[in-house]
Amino acid sequence: MKNNRTSTIALGGICLALTVIFMFAGSIVPGIELTLFAISSLFTAIMIIEAGVGGGIILFAAAVLLGFFIMPNKLALIPYAFFFGYYGIVKFFIEKINSGILQIIIKTVFFAIVLCVGFLCFKELLLGSINLPDYPVWILIIAGILMMILYDYIFTFLINFYLRRIKHKGADNMKLS
Repeated sequence: MKNNRTSTIALGGICLALTVIFMFAGSIVPGIELTLFAISSLFTAIMIIEAGVGGGIILFAAAVLLGFFIMPNKLALIPYAFFFGYYGIVKFFIEKINSGILQIIIKTVFFAIVLCVGFLCFKELLLGSINLPDYPVWILIIAGILMMILYDYIFTFLINFYLRRIKHKGADNMKLS
């Protein structure tokens, strides 16, 4: 039992370090900020898989707290704290629902709410140097929802890759084919 707890703590430390590295990079590398924040969100899901929802919540909280202390641009922490960091937790609970259609509806409503609040409160910060055309906000929100659905699909694909290739076979058996 102690070995399992020790390995979970070690995995948490590794996931925290990787999360903070990607968050830090997202705060200083122009042009791919959202991609780096999206990558940083995967480690919360890995902790949920390995240690349960509590592990994922602890990782998210620790990443926000540590990021606040070490990131040079504190405002760049908002995309992670506002959406990307806890998305794995939200996704876990939504996907417990048996109906795939209901899952998509709930995710779409969730994405719409997050995007509306994001556009109203943090538009410049979330989008950074991305110049959006002068379309009505509702068109941008619909486009954002479609992008977030794509993000969810890629997120699911990467988590399934982790489950198939790393968790069940072990990292030493990982092959690219």
